[in-house]
Amino acid sequence: MWLADSWKDYEVLDTSAGEKLERWGKYILVRPDPQVIWNTPKDDPLWRKYDARYARSSTGGGKWQNLRLPAQWQVRYKELTFQVKPMNFKHTGVFPEQAANWNFIYDNCVRMRAEERTPKVLNLFAYTGGATLAARAAGADTTHVDSVKQVVTWARENMEQSGLEGVRWIVEDALKFVQREVRRGNRYNGIILDPPAYGRGANGEKWILEDNIGEMLECCARLLEPCGAFLVLNLYSMGLSATLASTAVRQAFGTPFEEQFGELCFDDRAGKRLPLGTYCRFAR
Repeated sequence: MWLADSWKDYEVLDTSAGEKLERWGKYILVRPDPQVIWNTPKDDPLWRKYDARYARSSTGGGKWQNLRLPAQWQVRYKELTFQVKPMNFKHTGVFPEQAANWNFIYDNCVRMRAEERTPKVLNLFAYTGGATLAARAAGADTTHVDSVKQVVTWARENMEQSGLEGVRWIVEDALKFVQREVRRGNRYNGIILDPPAYGRGANGEKWILEDNIGEMLECCARLLEPCGAFLVLNLYSMGLSATLASTAVRQAFGTPFEEQFGELCFDDRAGKRLPLGTYCRFAR
């Protein structure tokens, strides 16, 4: 288990009845979370004084209510800056629990730089670029791959707001990209994967996690340097455990050194622990 508790601009204030009360900088949001199965009293007055609440619809989807927010604003994690934008499907463009993975990525890249190596890092399904920025901030030669042009543009904005430059941006289906990299014989010192349960590539390619993750990991095993390298696999798909992620990684990469796997979590102010995804990572 890994608690992502190093934020100053983000906090889970309370959790109850399928919702979480969060602070994003100076703004208070209420968002649904299916993992919140407890129904504790909502005593915090901010439950009634939020700036926006995302309400589920009985027919599917949902919408923001009582929206008293700018179109976007910024939050910071250490030296990184992120643009927060409330999206149609409850998301904000930032997954704060990933800070635990960002720390791992940053520390491993710094270690390589201390060994007078410039790490070459590949971030797949890279979304708005939190892991990309962590690697680049540590001096890595970083490639960012996502199939959605708009979120790659968003990631570039985050890079610029963080005072960084030099990321290689690729708008492409992640599996097609790694297949081509294998054929080219390229190698990386770090690979990061944050695949969705379902998705579409830039040209309509279909991604189903359970069907495609095996091939993806096998390709990544051929791309990752055999020594002095790291891997991060993050899974949000409910029902897929950290043990399963570890087993899949071991099957593709062999037995890694210094393996870590478990859940990413936040504690609210009352100490209720909210799981927010599973991870497996290793350095060798």
